[in-house]
Amino acid sequence: MPKKNGNNEQVYDDKISLTLKDKLENLPVMPGVYQFKDKSGKILYIGKAKILRNRVKQYFQSKPVSGMLSAMISKIADIELITTDNEVEALIVEQNLIRTLKPRYNINFKDDKSYPYIVITSEQFPRVFPTRKKRSDGSKYFGPYTDVKTMRYALKTVRDIFMIRSCSFNMTEESIKEKKFKLCLDYHIHKCEGPCEGLQSRLSYNDTIEQVGKLLNGKTKTLINELTERMNAYSAKTEFEKAAKIRDKIDAIEVYSSRQKVADDDLTDRDIIAFEKSDKDCCGVIMKIRDGKVAGKTHYFLSNAEEKSDSEIYESLIMIHYGKSDFIPEQIYLMNELEDESIIKEWLVKKKGGNVEFVIPKIGDKYKLVFLVKKNARLLLDELILTKMKREFIAPSLQSLKRDLRLKAIPKRIECFDISHIQGKDTVASMVVFADGKPKKSDYRKFKIKTVSDETGKPDDFLSMREVIYRRFMKIAERDIAEEICKDDDISFGAKPDLVIIDGGKGQLSSAVKVLDDLGIRGIDIIGLAKKLEEVFFPGDSMPQNIPKTSSGLKLLQRIRDEAHRFAITFHRSLRDKRTFTTELIDIDGIGEKTAMKLLSEFGSVENIKEIIRNNFHILEKSAGSSTAGKLKEWFLSR
Repeated sequence: MPKKNGNNEQVYDDKISLTLKDKLENLPVMPGVYQFKDKSGKILYIGKAKILRNRVKQYFQSKPVSGMLSAMISKIADIELITTDNEVEALIVEQNLIRTLKPRYNINFKDDKSYPYIVITSEQFPRVFPTRKKRSDGSKYFGPYTDVKTMRYALKTVRDIFMIRSCSFNMTEESIKEKKFKLCLDYHIHKCEGPCEGLQSRLSYNDTIEQVGKLLNGKTKTLINELTERMNAYSAKTEFEKAAKIRDKIDAIEVYSSRQKVADDDLTDRDIIAFEKSDKDCCGVIMKIRDGKVAGKTHYFLSNAEEKSDSEIYESLIMIHYGKSDFIPEQIYLMNELEDESIIKEWLVKKKGGNVEFVIPKIGDKYKLVFLVKKNARLLLDELILTKMKREFIAPSLQSLKRDLRLKAIPKRIECFDISHIQGKDTVASMVVFADGKPKKSDYRKFKIKTVSDETGKPDDFLSMREVIYRRFMKIAERDIAEEICKDDDISFGAKPDLVIIDGGKGQLSSAVKVLDDLGIRGIDIIGLAKKLEEVFFPGDSMPQNIPKTSSGLKLLQRIRDEAHRFAITFHRSLRDKRTFTTELIDIDGIGEKTAMKLLSEFGSVENIKEIIRNNFHILEKSAGSSTAGKLKEWFLSR
């Protein structure tokens, strides 16, 4: 921390590196962005400043700071600066860097998924469709929609009310003149007016697209007023058919508008922003009011917000939302004032091309609206917290299993292997997976065993177990990513389990351990579970150990073992049934086992096939083909 010497000059703490001291003494007196880095070069924090020298030096002053800020400052080993021409540029650069680099101590957008938009393309004859990617190609984007159902309903409404094309043709006036396109079904069912063949002009089509844009922006009242004027004009000209079409459109828009809640009589476009935070998590909600009605809402989850000021959280929400949205309202309602209001307002005004006003209501209906949005944010935040609690919940049976087997960690992913055969025939193996104490059937695997017998030709379960363990784990060994992949939430067949259960005694366990050692795979707990006395074998121990009969961990082991046995037996029986399949049909020249099974599956029995040959031969021909049907007819009628 800086201290004052006899000449009242700042002296920095010896813990700060010489390079960092030099940079602190030579900071520029201009706006820009600063990045704090640790000794490994990893970015800890990104911030903006009106004057870089003043802002950055504040972090190293000897005033008390919060725990998180103290921890961050203690890790700073280097500073990287980006100077800008003005504060607005610094604001934009800061947010772009935070979004890309996601530093540990910044407020970060929690959801890593991309939310959908409805896009109106910039083509001569624009298309309207959903997308998750924004491109700088002049297209207009509406959203983002954090609720996909809302987006789908809006899109369905647009397609029900307006006659716009759904095709993906590269449609231009030149290509239309050259007759490159043909009318599709949409034209015949009155979903499109046929611009592809010049039946609707570009001017008329784009007028419809302009109406679509107003509807998506929530400007339903404005749109209804404009259409009403056109309807009256057509009526005055006695063009009643055109007037009737507009009337139907107005009726449909009014139905859509009636589902929107009325906020108040003020027709000013407004967004109301409020948030709630708890520990590290924060939820911000933006409610959109257009023409006095609630046109929708968007929410964002933020992390690292526990020690951030209300102004910092608001700034992050505003930059996240309006950085993505093409529509900026005339007014934005907030709970608190912004520290850098002038900078953010300048950015919004420039992006909108018109005035933007921040409003902080204290009483009355406007305050009630802000409070309503805040309540919505609390509900969504509570849902997030509940989801996290469910995700972090550890089943008591897993905790018991960890204790009983003396494991180092909770076995969140357990894999169990079982061998099944009858006297060495149709030998198969099963692999069942339990994640967080529950079956994960999408990860189940079954194996046809190729190594069935030993040197004397007798069935060898040890060799079969070696084969299945090798086939299961060889990919992990080849890719050399066992330690990394086990950290992934989306566990697949290539994942590393926390516990492997071998259904069998010491011999089967030894076979599996030998394969894992040969493959060089470490860090997997593995046990053998004997079937009769429920004894547990550990690698290297000559004697089995017993788990208390009342233990929920033992019950979980039994359940997993029984599931592996069921899965293996089911697969074994299916192979055996296929091998022993016999029917009179396969005696017919030219009809094999596969065709016979298909015929029996469709018609039920040989007797049913005979009946169809006698009474409805055309059905058999249609289903089995004329060649197969002819062979069947010749076979059965000749007997």
